[in-house]
Amino acid sequence: MRPGNRPTSLEYGILPMLQDTIKSQLKDHFANLAHPIVLEASLDDSAPARDMAALLHEIAALSGKIRVSTDGVASRRPSFVIRREDAAGSVAFAAIPMGHEFTSLVLALLQVGGHAPKLPDDVTAQIRSLSGTYRFETYVSLSCQNCPDVVQALNAMSVLNPNISNITIDGALYQREVEDKNIMSVPQVYLNGQPFGSGRMGVAEILAKLDADAPKRIAERLKDLAPFDILVVGAGPAGSAAAVYAARKGLRTGLIAERFGGQVMDTAGIENFISVRETEGPKLAAALEAHVRQYDVEVISAQRVRELHAAAQPGALHHVVLESGASLRARTIILATGAHWRHLNVPGEEEYRTRGVAYCPHCDGPFFKGKPVAVAGGGNSGVEAAIDLAGISSHVTLLERDPALRADRLLQDKLRSLSNVSIMTNAVITKVEGNGTKMTGLTVQDGSGTARYLDVDGVFVQIGLLPNTDWLRGTIERTAFGEIIVDGRGMTSIPGIFAAGDATTTPYKQIVIAIGDGAKAALAAFDYLIRLPG
Repeated sequence: MRPGNRPTSLEYGILPMLQDTIKSQLKDHFANLAHPIVLEASLDDSAPARDMAALLHEIAALSGKIRVSTDGVASRRPSFVIRREDAAGSVAFAAIPMGHEFTSLVLALLQVGGHAPKLPDDVTAQIRSLSGTYRFETYVSLSCQNCPDVVQALNAMSVLNPNISNITIDGALYQREVEDKNIMSVPQVYLNGQPFGSGRMGVAEILAKLDADAPKRIAERLKDLAPFDILVVGAGPAGSAAAVYAARKGLRTGLIAERFGGQVMDTAGIENFISVRETEGPKLAAALEAHVRQYDVEVISAQRVRELHAAAQPGALHHVVLESGASLRARTIILATGAHWRHLNVPGEEEYRTRGVAYCPHCDGPFFKGKPVAVAGGGNSGVEAAIDLAGISSHVTLLERDPALRADRLLQDKLRSLSNVSIMTNAVITKVEGNGTKMTGLTVQDGSGTARYLDVDGVFVQIGLLPNTDWLRGTIERTAFGEIIVDGRGMTSIPGIFAAGDATTTPYKQIVIAIGDGAKAALAAFDYLIRLPG
């Protein structure tokens, strides 16, 4: 069969991989390609290679500017490189990028074909100025909602700078590599053959690791910013809503965004956001960011706040100091720093994190296919994780430290109906055991105080959230659990400083409540400002 010809489904023995509606949308997108591109495949005789070839030919059939070549010489087979006809390839996939990575594939096609990545001009310039050679390998699972952020960031950088390349590797397709590198959590990124980073990263975070002078330049740029009327710290649902409401009042608004979406980015399915029947966390996070950027909001990206210096008297300027060293001033501040997963805080947890200790069943569950695992936590999150993992793992043991599970009855009934699930209540994990390379089991103490060894290859920690407020210690009144104490208007113990969302004492940590909290805090801050004397 000649390269560029589209095979029939019968020739490969599989059904077409793309639905007609998707094909129609892609055809519209590809009509605007500025440069002809080649999908250069390195194949073998395996079934995944046939699937990959079928997908590539289906894509090529949608545009006269896309063709398939099977002349690839890559050592990983099957894999393919996306390149311009007149250039070497820098974006590659050792994967059949469906599932969460399908968007990564489409963006790569468009960007290699001439559509500039949507990045601020200064970030684009910073990427292009990088010298040296950066050969990235990004290990993912196709069920991971965190992985596309990393893949898309590195692919965009590869398109902008010929010194950078990235290959996305599906751990399920290349299990031997994953085992040799002892990868048990994704995304995992290697640079020039050495570990570079794990977990969600965007362009700003990657650049900060590659460009040692970046923090100094950022601090220099930010120091000259004029004071804000309202400065929002955090860009999750609460912070995004606060920024939108503040900007709509015509106030000079700043938003410190370590990452848009916050905890929402780690949420696979959302079905209780009123007016939206169902969505996914990353989609909602992208919508939040798009909404904020519609307004005149100064977004200070990929920054974390280190200190808060409150004004000595009402009406004076508050200061926040960033980890980059920059200091920002504002008449009012809204703290919407959200929360993070609570850890077990037992020996071995940190040592075996990403090597058996995991926090995202959707991302890391596939690495435990056919293996016994445990889930810590008997609330809704824990029981949902156990149900999901039961379809992948050989056996799931759910561990709950209280006498009974706390999850909704419907979830408990579903869990108890599964034959490969065990439930242990009054069970406290006291140690994560391992061999120095990876986790090998758990020491668990039962209600009588007796310790027993649980032979599992992994544990998924789902024991609730802790507010991201340690940096506020000694400045604002917080509860014993670290929650910022607020009144009915979101005011904290310091005049002019408000708080919203999961970091506060507001009950019921829900997306819809956090958004309302953010709007309320912005309105309260506006009311506070207009009542200041002078």
